Amino acid sequence: MPEPSPSDNSPASILVVDDNPTNRYVLRTTLSRAGHTVVEAEDGTRALTILKAGEPLPEVALVDVRLPDMTGFDVCERIKADPVTAALPVIHVSASAITATDRTQGLNRGADAYLTEPIAPDELLATVTAALRYARARRRAEHLADRLLHLNEATHLLYHADTAAEVARAAAEGAAIVLGTTAVATLISPHGEPTSAVGTAARAGRRTPGPDAATASGDAVGEFDVRELPSYQELGERTGTRLLRVDAESWPDFPRHLIPGGVLAAGIARAKPGRPPVCLAVPTGAVVTSDDERLLTQLAQACALALEALRSYTEEHDLALTLQRSFLPDTLPRSPLADLAVRYLPASEHAEIGGDFYEALPTRGGLLLAVGDVAGHSLDAAMLMGQIRHALRAYAIEEHSPRAILDRIENLLTAIEAPLTLTLCIVLVDGDTGLLHVANAGHLPPLLRTPDGDVRFIEDHGPLLGLRLPQPPAAEVAAPAGSVLVMTTDGLIERRHEDIGDSLTRLAGVMGTLPADVEKVCDGLLTAFPPDGEDDVALMAVRVTGPAG
Repeated sequence: MPEPSPSDNSPASILVVDDNPTNRYVLRTTLSRAGHTVVEAEDGTRALTILKAGEPLPEVALVDVRLPDMTGFDVCERIKADPVTAALPVIHVSASAITATDRTQGLNRGADAYLTEPIAPDELLATVTAALRYARARRRAEHLADRLLHLNEATHLLYHADTAAEVARAAAEGAAIVLGTTAVATLISPHGEPTSAVGTAARAGRRTPGPDAATASGDAVGEFDVRELPSYQELGERTGTRLLRVDAESWPDFPRHLIPGGVLAAGIARAKPGRPPVCLAVPTGAVVTSDDERLLTQLAQACALALEALRSYTEEHDLALTLQRSFLPDTLPRSPLADLAVRYLPASEHAEIGGDFYEALPTRGGLLLAVGDVAGHSLDAAMLMGQIRHALRAYAIEEHSPRAILDRIENLLTAIEAPLTLTLCIVLVDGDTGLLHVANAGHLPPLLRTPDGDVRFIEDHGPLLGLRLPQPPAAEVAAPAGSVLVMTTDGLIERRHEDIGDSLTRLAGVMGTLPADVEKVCDGLLTAFPPDGEDDVALMAVRVTGPAG
């Protein structure tokens, strides 16, 4: 899209289409004396070829109605039918087609004005000026609408960024598209790392929408801290935005091959006192008008706000994750009944924390093992998980059976009016018989592999907890010495668009190929089912060594 002209009365490039050399001379002389640049064509075909070449397009076309190869009406229609030239004002000129019918036909077929020869110079110039004024006002409106559209898209991308790198990339790409130039965004991530990204316009001066309008490389521009800029002191520790002129030499490792000239225009913004600022820099030649300055500082402010939202979420997530980890056992107990190994992998830093947990506790009756999952992903889920785990330990120390523990946890959920449900599988390795007492409240079935290579799920289960429904008696399962039991939460195998039954079948198949060492069992399962970051994973592998007696 051509840049808006600084003045509606400023000179323009004008296409004159006439087969009569004398007429072209008269028109060219009048227009040139007014400061306009004239491009001439002797027929419609030549005129359309000139317009098709473009770069830059004339701003007005004066077209004679009587041309040797086609009528001026046809030329006008073809100009208006092409999206590239549709906004070009066309002024018909004629010495013979001067009736009201001729003028009506010309205007109906797309002309913006109709002049009859001989034309007074003042009338010609006034008509051209009026056409320019309208066309330039239209281009300014389209240019502004285009910029606002890109600004909205850039802001949308900023507020949907999940990482500091994505915030920087979205800011750089947005500035590159909106201002039609190369842009660099530099910020400090929530964890304190300098992060930068480069956005480059696909074509110099491009302002129109399109998938190739800009690209952001995402490459770091050195480990540069915006606070090192000499002119940063102008912002100090205040909130808000500042527009600075920055010497590119003061910016280490800046991609100068992308930036003509030695001066940058930098929008620096901070959304909250005490936070590191963000900086959005472009070549100073791209920031000429007050609108350009406002767009750059507004994008910098949007970047700062998006980063602040990400920072707040990251701090809350880190705090919740620390709290969640504090609820889990520090170490696993050593027991003559079984060898144990666990893996706990929280969801990615972009996901809400969950309520997955595990427990292993020696009791007088044997070794109590548990894996559970509180429904939902939130701080409330993590808090409830902590309560359940502590209650489970207390009931186990009191030597309640797995089934009795489930009943008591159900009563606890009722007493505290917990708004969440949970699944919980408890296995007691009997110290006298070596039997497994399995009480499963709606959890994934434990997977047992016996020394003879048989792999099967222990399917017995009751309803999940929180529904106030009775639990069935615990299942008693023989587990000869050397048997390996796997208990896990659904984060290990559950994936979107995958049937859980198929995933369980694949889990059993993988289990049949793994060695007996419990550490290698955990590693093998995580290799076969790499976490997708959408959910926590609690995984426990148990190798039964036999009854204590």
